[in-house]
Amino acid sequence: MADLSHIHRFEPATAKRPPLLLLHGTGGNEDDLLPLGRAVAPGAALLSPRGKVLENGMPRFFRRFSEGVFDFADVRQRAGELAGFVRDARAAYAMAAPIAVGFSNGANIAAAMLMLEEGVLSGAVLLRAMVPLNGPAEVRADNLPVLMLSGATDPIIPAANAQALAHILKAQGANVDLQVLPAGHGLTPTDVTLTAQWLQALTPEG
Repeated sequence: MADLSHIHRFEPATAKRPPLLLLHGTGGNEDDLLPLGRAVAPGAALLSPRGKVLENGMPRFFRRFSEGVFDFADVRQRAGELAGFVRDARAAYAMAAPIAVGFSNGANIAAAMLMLEEGVLSGAVLLRAMVPLNGPAEVRADNLPVLMLSGATDPIIPAANAQALAHILKAQGANVDLQVLPAGHGLTPTDVTLTAQWLQALTPEG
């Protein structure tokens, strides 16, 4: 395992598929989403870092003041740090630009990277994401594929907030597919199925 800025797990590819950057939710770690990555993209290289911020002992990717109220300055700093980690990991592991697969806090930092860091990601699956920053995107994301899966009964993320994030990413030029599932904040088998189908459609030869 390469000595990089974030504690992480890396699983090399066994099939010709884009690598995945797995970004856990609050309280998760570098092991949390490995089973999801294996399920949605069998054979893909998996890069799974641990968030560097602790909230009551629980790892996160950036600070927040309360539920849904983010420390925007910290979001910017941490998105830059994570982008640097991805660049270093690409060099260390001879990886192509990954597709982020993030859940909750992990989806939010992935969205922030899309808004702030050009060329780091080749796409993103945002599972239960909300607007991570106060302002428009600062870079282009022309034709970048983005799948957003939101929960109709999510008690944490209002439907309008997820829709606002989709509009921001579309304004960047991203190809956004926003789907609202009959679900809450937690992931469901439908999330796994739709993510796998979407990733497979990007790499039909995979």
